[in-house]
Order: sequence, then C-alpha cells, then structure tokens
Amino acid sequence: MFEKKVLVAGAGKSGISAARLLLRNNAKVILFDENKEIDVEDLNKRITDGKKSEALEIVLGELDAQIINQCEIMVISPGIPTDADFAIQVKEAGIALWSEIELAYFFEKGCVAAITGTNGKTTTTTLVGEIIKAYNAKTIVVGNIGTPYTSFADNTDQDSATVAEISSFQLETIHKFKPHVSAILNITPDHLNRHYTFENYAGCKLDITKNQTKDDYAVINYDDEETRKLADKIPARTIPFSRLSVLEEGVYVEDGKIVISDADVKTEVLSLTDIKLLGTHNIENVLAAVGISYYMGVPVDIIRKVCTEFKGVEHRIEYVATIDGVAYYNDSKGTNPDAAIKAVQAMTTSTLLIGGGYDKHSSYDEWIESFEDKIKYLVLIGETANDIECCAKKHGFNNTVILDSLKDAVNFCHEHAVSGDAVLLSPACASWGMFDNYEQRGDMFKSYVHEL
Repeated sequence: MFEKKVLVAGAGKSGISAARLLLRNNAKVILFDENKEIDVEDLNKRITDGKKSEALEIVLGELDAQIINQCEIMVISPGIPTDADFAIQVKEAGIALWSEIELAYFFEKGCVAAITGTNGKTTTTTLVGEIIKAYNAKTIVVGNIGTPYTSFADNTDQDSATVAEISSFQLETIHKFKPHVSAILNITPDHLNRHYTFENYAGCKLDITKNQTKDDYAVINYDDEETRKLADKIPARTIPFSRLSVLEEGVYVEDGKIVISDADVKTEVLSLTDIKLLGTHNIENVLAAVGISYYMGVPVDIIRKVCTEFKGVEHRIEYVATIDGVAYYNDSKGTNPDAAIKAVQAMTTSTLLIGGGYDKHSSYDEWIESFEDKIKYLVLIGETANDIECCAKKHGFNNTVILDSLKDAVNFCHEHAVSGDAVLLSPACASWGMFDNYEQRGDMFKSYVHEL
C-alpha cells in the first residue's frame, strides 16, 4: 500500500470519496481544505459514517512543511488548480500530485473505457454505460458524470467493466491511468481560465491516451480538425468515427446507416432514423459510443438494441414541457459556446434563448453567428451578460435583454413567446456564481417552467 500518509486536497464530493477509499484500504489520510469555516465534526462524520478513525486527520486553512513532509502523495480534487499556492508548495517538496482517477485506477482490476472531449461526454458516457451494462452486469459508470471513480474502484475484479467520463482537470494529474479504450470526442476552446492556452487544454485531452499501447484503442472524431491532428501522437490503435465521410476503417455513416468497418469487414449497426436524440451532434455521440462499445467487446446486436432505445440524458437538450403551444428545453449542460451552438442548431422553430453565467474567458462570436434567423430573443443573466450582449450587437443581433435571475428570464420568455416558438436554456457558460452546478441550474429552470 502507501508507506507514508496520503494528503487529500479538497473537502467536496471528490475529496471525500478519495479519503473514504483510502481509509477502506488501511491508508492513513490527511484531508486538507483551505476553507477554515468547514464544520470539522460534520466532515469527519461524512467520511467515516460517524465512526472515529485514528487514520484520519483534517487540516483546514493552510498547509505547513511539517504536514507536507509526512505525506507520500497528494490526491487533488479536480476543482483545485494545480498552480494553487499550496499545490506548488507540495510539488516543490517532491510529492507527486494524483488526480482522483489516478487514485481509483491504482485499485482498478477490470477493463476501462474512458471518454473525454469538450462536448458530448455525458451523453456518450451514459450511452456506452447502458450498452456495456446490457452485456456485462459488472459495469460501473463513473467520473465527471457525477459518481466519483473512487466510490467503486476497489470493488472491481477481472470481469468488471468501468466506463468513465474524464475531464481535462482530472487528466492534468494522471501518471499510470490507462484505459483499454479511450475516446476524444472533440476539442474546442474551453476552461482557458484554468489551462491558459488552447494548446495546454488540448494537451490535457490527449493525455487520456498517453499510457496506452498498440493493444489498446483510441476512438477519435475524424470530422473534428483538432482531434484528427492528434492521431499521429496517439500510441494506441486509432479508430476514427465520422458523420460526414465514409472511412476505410472505423465507424461512419453511409446511406443513412451507421456502419463499422473493421479488418475489411463492414457491419451495419442501425439506421439514423432509429436514433431518438435531437441534433446532428448526437449522431456523433452515437457513432463514438458504437465504436467504444464494439472495441470493448460488446456484440453488435446488443449495441443496436440499446442505441435504438436510448432517449438521452438530463440537462442536455432535455424536453421539459409545452405551455400555450411553446416548447421548453433544458440544455443547462451547454456550459461553453460550442455546446450551446449545437443546441441552437438542434432547434427547428423560432427560439427564445436564455444564456449567460460564469466567465470562463470564452469567445461568443461563433455562438452568436449560429443564431442566423432562428433566435427571436437572447435573454441574458450572470456575470457574462454584458460581454455577451456587446458581442451580439457587434454581430448585428440587437434583440437582447439582461435580467437579474433565471426566474425572471423564464417569465420574460413566457410573456414574449407565441405558439409554435421554443424556449431554450443553453447558457454557453458555467453555472458557478449563481448556482452550485449545472444540474441545479437545470432543475431550477424546469421548476420555473412547471410553475407557469
């Protein structure tokens, strides 16, 4: 096991789960959080289920050298930048930083599929999870999708399958993490407030493949210029997927059907008309899921059945209700402009769009340009509202309004929409500042709609 103590940074869901995993496996843990106001007694109960543990120490506020020198590694929660002052202090002391997924992989005994990308991760991960579960009952779906990988990693065995949604934040601090099948769905600018440059961000995404070998597979988007450029840097066997091109090898669309071409054998999987999800981006998600599942060893007939039954995930262009002839859609998971563009493109009628939120230093030009004649009003909330409004006016879109709250935005849309219109929450921004997370934002949107 670990010869010295393990320092866990962050007292949120990820840190608590990591600490619990370590304690279950007889490690000694120091849990650290910079927030001095945390209730230590309550935190201790959540980690130990109310039992006192001599192996757990909780430190709040600051780390000193005496604590750092007791530790072998630091498991850092994804929400904490690796250039935080205390993280730099830990690294300078020669202690390795591990992500929560690196810690989980230390205990992993089964076969892993890992999915990253700027957009589509949750839908693709959920679909892959459903497909593999239909074939292997010992399947867990974990990671950035909401369930920490560390919750289940030490319960895996050689017959287990793990399907993990992995963020760029988690990939910053992997060392030996090695999925049998990885996937990079797409790469567009995001989280530049954290990664500083697009090159750094793309490099983190590529790192999902860095420990793979020719015995492993990397499923990549052939239609995405950035992912296609990475193909030569990937050590695994690359499996491209394409909505737009017929490929010699890979997963693609031909004559309205999804096809797998593997070792010169072509297999039809399903018709595009069998897919229940809105938007061309979801065709790409299904293509990726088909490729990941196939190379994880799932028979095509099971892949076909699950794909035709799959209805999507919550908060991703999720139909909420129709009120007075106006359809309301919740796309709270559209936390960056590229995701929000896809939601706009999926709308088929005149749309009132609710956007804005936390500032991740994104560019909104392409999002505004995607409106064409489809967007009737752009209703803005959050700290980015003024920047987005300026961008919209620069592109000649003047039907904007800035409001104080999401509830005000929903009410405005209700008052100004007419039968046949749609109302779409697709913020192009993160939720932080006004909401705990995008799930809470989406849930509140749905609640306000139902109140109408």
